[in-house]
Amino acid sequence: SGARSHADGLGLNMDAAFWKSKTLEQLNDAEWEALCDGCGKCCMVKFRTQETGELFHTDLACPLLDRETIRCTDYPNRNKRVANCMKLTPEIVRQIDWLPESCAYVRLKNGDDLEWWHPLVAGNTAAVHEAGVSAYGKIDGASIANG
Repeated sequence: SGARSHADGLGLNMDAAFWKSKTLEQLNDAEWEALCDGCGKCCMVKFRTQETGELFHTDLACPLLDRETIRCTDYPNRNKRVANCMKLTPEIVRQIDWLPESCAYVRLKNGDDLEWWHPLVAGNTAAVHEAGVSAYGKIDGASIANG
């Protein structure tokens, strides 16, 4: 029976290792959501200087990001509640430059496989945090304004 991912172990009903045979544009909604590694880095505040266009990452997080689980506390309504929350799509992933190179969407865009710590490979959602590649433990305690 071919390659097997841990998608079933995570309660996902999808083709094993679907990310190896599909482009970002070919993913269905469930596969797209499962591809997110849960690192939370896209929910961290970033800014770009007007002078040089240089991108700076901060240790401030979106007000909806739970600092313990590194998950959005209102995912279905995040775009309504946070003015600058961006819904990622294949087109947007191909255009923006601020997602980390470790991001599963970026890795697939670049033709790379998922990392060993990705939940679909590791079989658990904690591996991304244990590997030290998530925002877990790296978020300032300060709260930021919505927007």
